[in-house]
Amino acid sequence: MSGGFDSRRFKSMERAGFNRIAARYADGAHLRAALAHALLDAAALAPGLRVLDLASGPGLLAADAARRVRPGGMVLATDIAEGMLLEGARRVTDRDIDLLFSAADAEHLCLADASVDRVLAGLALFMFPHPEHALSEVRRVLAPGGRIALSVWGTRDDVPLISRAQDCIARLLPPPKVARPSVFRFGDPAQLQAMLENAGFTEVGIAACDFSCSFDDAESYWQAFLDLAGGAAEALSRLPDTTQQALREAVGADLAQHPRTDGRPGCSVPARALIATATRPI
Repeated sequence: MSGGFDSRRFKSMERAGFNRIAARYADGAHLRAALAHALLDAAALAPGLRVLDLASGPGLLAADAARRVRPGGMVLATDIAEGMLLEGARRVTDRDIDLLFSAADAEHLCLADASVDRVLAGLALFMFPHPEHALSEVRRVLAPGGRIALSVWGTRDDVPLISRAQDCIARLLPPPKVARPSVFRFGDPAQLQAMLENAGFTEVGIAACDFSCSFDDAESYWQAFLDLAGGAAEALSRLPDTTQQALREAVGADLAQHPRTDGRPGCSVPARALIATATRPI
């Protein structure tokens, strides 16, 4: 990327941010459970398969995948944030699943060619500075006929779960000196399909997954946003307390557009993700 973007610095910030929020990220996984289940269904897992989970975080998706490929299957959970992986290993309670954790950069995988049958990447591709490198690595490590299943956020308008917080940040803070890769950059299905096809994959399929997250108040919403935000959360944590409080208060007005349908206090904020599957040709 241009404009002074430094991918190494970006990855360092992401690593620090996700290490900071590891436990809270795992605690908030129930908000995205419907998306995780849809992604695993799309992966067409079966007993005996070898699975690689990229940007696995605390390994919750990986643990569910490991249950689906037993007996005989295994899952390798990878992430650049070793604190996330440690949190995931701490939370594993099933002793009859084959689940391994390893720190790794998705753009430079230390795995043999054709060594896995499935690759998962939940809400990850948009975080990679060079997604084309990551997809090239995925194609390399997949066995012929193997499948990648990934999820990304939809367009900005379709994901108030993220955009409400981002809009408040844009109103109250000066623009960053160097722009971060947008989490919505693969929200156009045609663009996502082209990316996968250009990386050499075939049988590309893309489907929308719509869900909502309910919060008791604006404070709960804002904390949930921070618990997803990685490097952005790391940057926000360095702001003065008064500025952080102003952001929390400002987002409340925007959330009034998303009342709960059951009449309870709080809000229910919608989101759309895209789930894509693709195959490495035989």
